[in-house]
Amino acid sequence: MPRGIRRWLGVALASLGLLLAAAYAQGAAAPPPIARLAPGGIDAQWQTITLHRHGAVGDRVAVTIGIPFPPGMLHDARQVRIEGARGQLVPAHVEATLRWHFDGGGIRAVRAQFHATLAGDSAQLRFALAPAGAATSAAPGWPYADELVDGPDGVRVPGVLATLSPQWMAASLIAGPQVPAVPPGAYDRYFEAQFAWARKLPRSDGSAWLFDRPTTLFQQYVRTGRVDYLAAAVESYHFYMAHIRRFGAPGWPLCGGGFKLGEVNPCDPKYVYIQPTLLALGLTGDDSQDDGALIERMVGAWDTGGWTIPAGPYTGLTQKFFTERQAGLGLLQIVSAWELTGKREYLRHIGDRVGWLYQHQQHNPDGLGNDGSWRSSWDMHEGNPYDAATDVPGSSPWMTQNIIDGLWHAWLATGDARIPPMITAFGRYLERYGWIDAKTVATVGKDWRDPCSGPGGQISWYWSSAHVDRARLVAIENADGWYSDAHNVELTLPVAAARYFSTDPKLQQALDRRMQALASSYNLACARNAGTARRFNWNNRGTGVVQWLMRQRAGSGAAPAQP
Repeated sequence: MPRGIRRWLGVALASLGLLLAAAYAQGAAAPPPIARLAPGGIDAQWQTITLHRHGAVGDRVAVTIGIPFPPGMLHDARQVRIEGARGQLVPAHVEATLRWHFDGGGIRAVRAQFHATLAGDSAQLRFALAPAGAATSAAPGWPYADELVDGPDGVRVPGVLATLSPQWMAASLIAGPQVPAVPPGAYDRYFEAQFAWARKLPRSDGSAWLFDRPTTLFQQYVRTGRVDYLAAAVESYHFYMAHIRRFGAPGWPLCGGGFKLGEVNPCDPKYVYIQPTLLALGLTGDDSQDDGALIERMVGAWDTGGWTIPAGPYTGLTQKFFTERQAGLGLLQIVSAWELTGKREYLRHIGDRVGWLYQHQQHNPDGLGNDGSWRSSWDMHEGNPYDAATDVPGSSPWMTQNIIDGLWHAWLATGDARIPPMITAFGRYLERYGWIDAKTVATVGKDWRDPCSGPGGQISWYWSSAHVDRARLVAIENADGWYSDAHNVELTLPVAAARYFSTDPKLQQALDRRMQALASSYNLACARNAGTARRFNWNNRGTGVVQWLMRQRAGSGAAPAQP
């Protein structure tokens, strides 16, 4: 049993491996990969709860917190105890809010509600697991919205914020596998420098919410435990959900489930995100912003395509509007809907979307073969009339990061065997065709990089292709690609994910070299560039996991599943 675990945690924690094994003893299929990544031991010191006054008045305050758990650890919410600093039992209402949706997977998160003394601005408590059947002190709960107070920017926020340790949250897998930022590394310092200008809530700039601001903040809170990140995440989540259309059918013309702010039209599905609802429920216990009908509308916004064509397989250069962003974010949201609700319909939708991407990459209907990308038409991608004589069949490296992120989460949730080869194939494509080499820069006499990247900075093609000459790519870069190295931070994800799955030593070595070169992307001078508000989201929403991926042995994701 790991050192320092309290006696009432002994059975639940020390037997974690047995719990996981028992969960799958009745079936031939292996557990989803996320179950196999659950930790083997958890330190009792990680189970702290720190209360932070956030507008509540008085010494006696109401607290609601979400506490996440890894797969297989907790099966009965009544085992969760809230304790004071000296170990005294605090009466609490505890109920399950999320579950791991595989046989025997157990409770993914609980909501704990209790009253506590907060004489100053902060206080510390802890939670623990009692042995099965042991007495706990139950108390009545209340609607989450009852404890909200008026916060900044006219947004209602919790009067008390309760934070957990980053070690516990990372081990819980609530945001997938993560490495606690203790101490913070280069990426975390980059994030902090961006947060200095991004922390102000964008109240009128709709585009500042593209790529999902609440999830960006929640995920870095998981890695750091910082209350300022949690406060910004909660405020952003409440503001975001207040602008989701809660009436009407999805799709044109009512576009129920869409997001409306400023110039953003609710019929544009790329602003519709379900992942923050999962994280808000798991980390704060907040169930006040959503319901099953709203989730269905938000899923429907992606399925109908809003004002564009419905979701479906890619059918060719001239016949199907396609962007990597829509494909990746659409997959990620249906994965989140499945994790949130457990509806089998959503699980089938995941399989459909993975299948569309598999066919697109492996058997592209344009007849040009499989080069590892999700190749489409440059003309159609940009909304221009298709012209076969001048079109450039290819892909956007940095927008494909959205596909890799969606596939990563789908793989964690389902273990779909089609996913690792797709990710590895794109990593190989990126090495062959995605990056602009120094010779090209020297030959054309133009350096498209931002000076903050430094002389060794990397830059990918704004639009890449394995099927046209360099001159056509240079023309696109000259027109649209200046300073596209602003996307280097998110491009670490496809590189690191391909390394994790690849079994080819030469490719692994190439990807390691690429990651070393991409270290320049964490330059703080680049982080301080506040010219594009949504850059905070696009850089960070899917890339925290890179810190975990790079600590794993290359090729370890390709290891055969164990039942």
